[in-house]
Amino acid sequence: MAVNVCVPLANGFEEIEAMSLIDVLRRGGMNVIVAGVGGDVIYGAHNIRVIPDTKIELVNADELDLVVLPGGLPGAINLAEDETTQKLLKEMDQKGKYVGAICAAPYALKTAGVLKDKYTAYPGWEGNIRKEGYVSEAKVVEDKNVLTSKGPGTAICFGLEIVRKFVGEDVYNQLKAGLLADFC
Repeated sequence: MAVNVCVPLANGFEEIEAMSLIDVLRRGGMNVIVAGVGGDVIYGAHNIRVIPDTKIELVNADELDLVVLPGGLPGAINLAEDETTQKLLKEMDQKGKYVGAICAAPYALKTAGVLKDKYTAYPGWEGNIRKEGYVSEAKVVEDKNVLTSKGPGTAICFGLEIVRKFVGEDVYNQLKAGLLADFC
């Protein structure tokens, strides 16, 4: 059975994080749906244009196993201010399904009220989220149904940990070796 993941992209998303997550998860055999927030073409923080698979308004939490947010500014703030994205995050959490975020995007998890006790984020950004529970030394933190990671340099590791959790150790090991990701 395929694992269904939604990666919402809002204008100002961090390209390395978004593309690394989408790529690693698809290589791991996961069905990744890229959902546009606020337009048919979404512009990254460094002006890379992406045409999403669908619009966030058409995404159904019942059909998903995970929603994972890339960071970047102002992308993370745009995700935090988008009512549809916030509603989707709350619905996933209420159903006991997984949500994730990297870099500045745990801010959007906080605004949705789904961030748990422990998390990580881009160093220094925890002041905008919550200093309590911030784990500075980890590349990836899991707390209940919430997965978080630090930033662009940890995006491949974050994707690999998601693959390990949802697809299994064998695929994780094969993918990690194939990506030469011995730094994870």
